[in-house]
Amino acid sequence: MRHCEVSCAIISWDSMRSMPEPERDFQRERTRMVATQIAARGVKDPRVLAAMKRVPRERFLLLEDRGLAHEDHAVAIGRGQTLSQPYMVAKMTEELCLTGSERVLEIGTGSGYQTAILAELAAEIFTVERIEELSLRARHTLEELGYRNIRFRVGDGSQGWGEFAPYERILVTAGAPELPPSLVAQLAPGGILAIPVGDERSQILTIVSKTADGRIVQSRSTLCTFVKLIGQEGWTAEK
Repeated sequence: MRHCEVSCAIISWDSMRSMPEPERDFQRERTRMVATQIAARGVKDPRVLAAMKRVPRERFLLLEDRGLAHEDHAVAIGRGQTLSQPYMVAKMTEELCLTGSERVLEIGTGSGYQTAILAELAAEIFTVERIEELSLRARHTLEELGYRNIRFRVGDGSQGWGEFAPYERILVTAGAPELPPSLVAQLAPGGILAIPVGDERSQILTIVSKTADGRIVQSRSTLCTFVKLIGQEGWTAEK
C-alpha cells in the first residue's frame, strides 16, 4: 500500500498535459541518447541502460520543453529546479549498484524522472521533495505511468526520512556543502549513498559506503553541478 504525505489535489499540470503533442519519435531519441550520451561515456550497467531506454523522459517536462528531453544538458522544470542531464542520471544510478531488492531513499523528487529510473531498478522508493508543487506534479506523472512502488513526502530532504530508515541505498539529487549526518545515519550497514558535495557552483559526486560494522568509507566519482540542497543539514535558503 502506498504511503502518501502530500495532498492528492491535481494542479494545472492536467490541462497542460491534455494538449496535443507534436509528432516525434521519442523512443528513437531515447535510444540515440543512451548510445551517444551514456554508454559512450562509460556507463556499462545493462539494467541502467535498459531503464534509460524505457522511461519516457519527455513525460516529465512541460509540453513546450519536451523537445529538449533528450539533449545533453539539464532542463529547467520551474521553481529554480532542473531535470538532470541524462548522463548524470545514469552515472549516479550506476554508482548505487542496484540489484532489484533494495529500499532506496531519494532526496529531491524534482520532476520525478530520476524517481522513475530508480523505481525500475529497485524494490521500493521513498522520495522527499522540499517544494510541494513539484512533488504533486511528479506524483501525478509517475502514477499515470503506472509506478506503484514509490512513497512521497514533502519536507526537508537534508534530514532524510527517518520513519522508514534504514535504507540500503540513498541518492541525493542536489549539491550539499558537506555530508548530512542524518543521511549517513539512515544508511543501512552495507549500504551506498551517492551525493554531490562541494560549493554552490560545482560539486564532486561522492560515494559513501557503510561497512557491516558501521564504518564510513568515502570515494570521489565525477565532477558535477546541481542545484543546492536546501535544509537544516544543507544550504540555507538565503545563501
